[in-house]
Amino acid sequence: MDIAYPFHIDHSGRTATAIWDEHIKHLVQQVLFTMPGERVNRPDFGSGLMQLLFTPNGDEQVSATQFLVQGSLQRWLGELIQVEDVAVESANSTLSVMVKYTIRQNRERRVARFSYEV
Repeated sequence: MDIAYPFHIDHSGRTATAIWDEHIKHLVQQVLFTMPGERVNRPDFGSGLMQLLFTPNGDEQVSATQFLVQGSLQRWLGELIQVEDVAVESANSTLSVMVKYTIRQNRERRVARFSYEV
């Protein structure tokens, strides 16, 4: 068991925990939605994904975003997961990201979907 994200207290008054697969998904979410410079002791942690939300839509933006997300996940979580595919969609004020990955520890394949609305 690992600490749940976001951090909270469970019904018994203790730190909430998450199973390993859920913890990995939470780590992916943290990398995607943390802006570089947001963490004090790790100023380069994150993906910069949120900065691309306000760029003009188009094939170039989608390709750049997929490249950025895949690179960030490999850099920060490369020891835990193998990223297989990243799909990004931006429609109106919503950014949707789908990440297919394999957890290295147990070789299980997972698909995580995240969306952010401005």
